[in-house]
Amino acid sequence: MSKKLLNLLLVIVMLAVFVPTTLAAPPAQEGQDYVIVADDWLSKLADKYLGNVFAYPAIVEFTNKKHAEDASYAEITNPDLIEVGWKVYIPSAEEAAEFVAAAAPAPAACVAPTDEISVVEIKPDEPIHIAFWFVIAGPDASLGTDTKRGVEIAIDDKGGKLLGHDVKLTGEDSACNAEGGTAAATKLAADPTIVVAIGSNCSSEARPGAPILWKAGIATVSPSNTAPFLTEAGRGPEYDGYLRTCHNDRVQGAVAAKFAWEQLKVKTAATIHDGSPYAEALQAVFADTFRGFGGTVTAQEAVAPTDTDMRPVLTKIAAGKPEMIYYPIFIAAGGHVTRQSKEVAGLEKTILMGADGIFSPDFYKAAGEAAVGMYHSSPDFSAFAAGYQDFLAKHQAKYGQAPLAPFHAHAYDATMIVFAAIEKVAVKCPDGTLYVGRKALRDALYATKGFKGLTGTLTCDKYGDCADPKIGIYQTTADNVNNLVMPTTPIWKPY
Repeated sequence: MSKKLLNLLLVIVMLAVFVPTTLAAPPAQEGQDYVIVADDWLSKLADKYLGNVFAYPAIVEFTNKKHAEDASYAEITNPDLIEVGWKVYIPSAEEAAEFVAAAAPAPAACVAPTDEISVVEIKPDEPIHIAFWFVIAGPDASLGTDTKRGVEIAIDDKGGKLLGHDVKLTGEDSACNAEGGTAAATKLAADPTIVVAIGSNCSSEARPGAPILWKAGIATVSPSNTAPFLTEAGRGPEYDGYLRTCHNDRVQGAVAAKFAWEQLKVKTAATIHDGSPYAEALQAVFADTFRGFGGTVTAQEAVAPTDTDMRPVLTKIAAGKPEMIYYPIFIAAGGHVTRQSKEVAGLEKTILMGADGIFSPDFYKAAGEAAVGMYHSSPDFSAFAAGYQDFLAKHQAKYGQAPLAPFHAHAYDATMIVFAAIEKVAVKCPDGTLYVGRKALRDALYATKGFKGLTGTLTCDKYGDCADPKIGIYQTTADNVNNLVMPTTPIWKPY
């Protein structure tokens, strides 16, 4: 055997004999007494002997139990103050683990909050259910499709989730009339899983529909109801669950009248409404403001939304020789008025102005070339926040086209303030269950202040007006009509 091999064997034997006795001992398997030495502290001993630095309370507990039977053991009253020479008892790792587990506080029970109305319970595997009520069929469907897309993009921007739950969106067609609003709201009110609603589109839907929802405890935020009465002081408690992110037509009607008087320099005007709360109130604000400037309103006529022959009304208006007609109605009737006004003697050169209810490519389909040169009052897109351009890019990527009507960004903002309010009031349990109080949610919505939205900075007043209203005046060109694209930059704004 070589000398090198002999030396190697000798080293191996020495390691086998001496190394185990010099390495740190593993945590003790059985309980044992221990005498405190300098530089000891209990968490250090717990780490060394129990394998868990946080198990030091077990050393305190077992030592004090021993002291009660045998005074030679120390009595530990403060774990941070121990003395050299004290005899303590270190339990086994198993005993220490059992003590720590038993001493740990039990998870606090998750109790559903109380609420003046009711509480929606959302189990860990259930979605947060929000619902829309928009006009998604018929001649005014572009208004509902436009706002629904705003809601969908807001959900996308949240990753489809809120507080760890999927967001579920369902909806009902509200038809842009009172009957449709009643039917849609009644269906939503019957579903107890709905946390909150977004809608409606038309003020005629909201008049009967909002009280139905609030009776069921469902708050609703509209992106496009503009009739003044919905947020007036005397509206009644049945509207206490109603808010909106769009402008109040007291603003829009005044802007339209100011443009007519100061920019177009007209001294006479007529109006047409369709009997809806939206159209009737908006033309009235226009007329009152126009008269206040010194103008003359030659006629305030009404048509039905389903009328197709507007010549009798237009002929009656022509007798007063107005320089301008303001008709804040909807797409089907608006198209007929626009076309047929060119066929009525005395109105061939009369200035035409509509409002946001016909600010849509679908109106151009209905009106054709007769719309060229006419004006619209509508939200001022150029005044929206910087994030609006990013929204438009997402819209184009998702739907392959530009927005269809004026209120997509208002729908986005409505959804985002709803999400913020849910996050504020929801009680989340350790297992993922959510509780949302209906009155608490309504109050959180009304408490919205300084919210940075696409349409501006939103602050809700005590009657639910939340908008940062900016209205501009747009003029239609031949390119707009031929390409079925609404103008995006106003030709005039009052600020």
